[in-house]
Amino acid sequence: MAFLDTYLAETLMILGVLALIIEVAVLGMSTYVLLFLGLSLFASGLLMNIGLLDSNYTTALWSNIVFTLGFAVVLWQPLKRLQDKTDTKPLHNDFADITFVINSDVDDRGLTTHPYSGIQWQLKSHTPIAAGSTVKVTEKQVGVLWVEAI
Repeated sequence: MAFLDTYLAETLMILGVLALIIEVAVLGMSTYVLLFLGLSLFASGLLMNIGLLDSNYTTALWSNIVFTLGFAVVLWQPLKRLQDKTDTKPLHNDFADITFVINSDVDDRGLTTHPYSGIQWQLKSHTPIAAGSTVKVTEKQVGVLWVEAI
């Protein structure tokens, strides 16, 4: 206990950095609880180390309560907005970038299927395509391949 009494400020800063590392590296900024706590621990330890706060357990407890709540109030909305941003542009990958010959007519109703990678995919097209045509996949959805004639 004498070690913590002597090095309380440094211990708080180390615990704060560890909480921040766990929040960012392990949890991927998904909870924010450890972010607010880590910032609070580091700020309290830094202020104790500088001499602006007394270096005792009561001050450490109350300053961390106040700082944690303060960081949560100040940072909650900006972090929430940052987390809510979604990318709406379509993702391009090599999956299903294929061409093949269709056996049946294809239209936007999805009555035709095509086996690919062990799954029966519904084929849909914005314009009707006759059987025997070579098609290319233009869009992928769950269970549906949108195709167009080449």
